[in-house]
Amino acid sequence: MIPWEFIDSSPVPGGGGELRLYRRGREYSIMVNGSELMNSRAHGSEEALAELACARIADRPCQRVLIGGLGMGYTTAEALRRIGAGGRVVVAELVPAVVEWNRGPLADLAGHPLEDARVTVREIDVARIIQSEERAYDAILLDVDNGPVGMTRRGNDRLYSRPGLDAAFAALRPGGVLAVWSAGPDQAFTRLLGQAGFEVDEVRVRARGPGKGERHTIWLAKRGA
Repeated sequence: MIPWEFIDSSPVPGGGGELRLYRRGREYSIMVNGSELMNSRAHGSEEALAELACARIADRPCQRVLIGGLGMGYTTAEALRRIGAGGRVVVAELVPAVVEWNRGPLADLAGHPLEDARVTVREIDVARIIQSEERAYDAILLDVDNGPVGMTRRGNDRLYSRPGLDAAFAALRPGGVLAVWSAGPDQAFTRLLGQAGFEVDEVRVRARGPGKGERHTIWLAKRGA
């Protein structure tokens, strides 16, 4: 078997450990504190996050989408495929090195989505964007950490708290959708979404696409009028 080759590393702001990028042939892996955070062979659920959310806003002109967490670019690429020419995608990524990797060794994986003129990348905590804007987005897609239970940075937990969900509700336009990726189900989080005023659907999807890989969870939470 081809051994893993270390490519680069970067600290996670806020004391969340260190991200490490590895390559094995054409496969890439991002590790954090010795655990794999993402792998280029398993991106079906990341694409499903954008596919399912954008389907809910497909009839809107000039959709505006906020994505929290760049990862390997698969969610961003899928969102671009799903919105119109007049749509716009804002990607918030806290770790500058992840943006550099997506412009460098990872760029080919998802088809160079950061080169699309409809994309704006902001190297900032997505929570700061959500808290500063009201009725600004048709969809907010969160693929931050491992889901509602933080793996890399405890500060991410505030996104999934009641105040964080209230801020997301306010940042959405009426009828907009908050879509949240998670490695697994979380009944308490489902209830919390409902308490924040969202109409909630919980969907289980495969990590590697239809019928392949472990199951991940996506919440689709709609803001009413």
